[in-house]
Amino acid sequence: MARSERNKLKLLYLKQLLEEQSDENHPLTAQNILDYLSEHGIQAERKAIYHDIACLQEFGMDILHESGKVRGYYLAAREFELPELKLLVDAVQSSRFLTSKKSWELIEKLGRLASTHQAGSLKRQVVVSGRVKTMVESIYYLVDQLQEAILQNSRITFRYFEWGMDGKRHFRPGLYEASPYALVWDNENYYLVAHTARHGITHYRVDKMAEIRATGQPRRIVPAAKKLSAASYGRNIFGMYQGEPAQVRMRFHRRLVGVVLDRFGPDTMLIPDGPDHFTFTMEIAVSPTFFGWMAGFGADARILSPEWVVNEYLLLVAPSVSQYRLEDLAD
Repeated sequence: MARSERNKLKLLYLKQLLEEQSDENHPLTAQNILDYLSEHGIQAERKAIYHDIACLQEFGMDILHESGKVRGYYLAAREFELPELKLLVDAVQSSRFLTSKKSWELIEKLGRLASTHQAGSLKRQVVVSGRVKTMVESIYYLVDQLQEAILQNSRITFRYFEWGMDGKRHFRPGLYEASPYALVWDNENYYLVAHTARHGITHYRVDKMAEIRATGQPRRIVPAAKKLSAASYGRNIFGMYQGEPAQVRMRFHRRLVGVVLDRFGPDTMLIPDGPDHFTFTMEIAVSPTFFGWMAGFGADARILSPEWVVNEYLLLVAPSVSQYRLEDLAD
């Protein structure tokens, strides 16, 4: 490209330079800018640089001039500030549904939203070892396929598998067909809430789905789906383990208020029951996973009603307790 033609790119290169290499601790002098442009085959005069910066400011870029000990121009505000990018990096790195490779790719892209100097601090805060990640590289795209099917009001078909002792995928027989309703994030996994002819409203782990295809047939929206709240679905189904729904009344020690509100939301109605306890009622999908959650609090949590839920709980824990003798515990 001729030099005169390259000069038409001057504003673009200047914008790129400010975004990539400047921040409040690393301002750029006019000479820094001239040298950078020269490296890219663009000749400019110092006065023209001041005019170009004014144009970028008028365009909306928050470019400031530092006149202190370290002088120069820098980009003061970005689409994402450094603390926001750090939060996003943490979310990406801690997400189990993303593979380590995909996590690093996304973190690299997030780093480009900061200056090169700030990007270094983003990478230093990442700790990869010890974090369990999915083994399915394509899950990033599976989520996009499912979201698109929901948006297009289309049924889907897919294969479903389990991991075997040999570390390989073992597909269940047949092709599944479902009307996708929503994606739910629970216990660090993505789940698809959907309706099937066989199970009604149910859910599937996205990282165990494969060969997803949109059929183009309209989704079946059953009456229960119209009242479906993805947020409450994930909140009340413990570990996404299906169970019979029931209005369960529970009694907890006051020290567990935070635990209850974290699980069921800040709008949960807590009723004082004496000086040290409170009760509340919540619709729960009664399952072994729910009982395990309750058992973890020991004597600080108790199921009050309905009676059949209490009995199911006792039937579940009794065989485990019977394995131990009191004299063994005393030892």
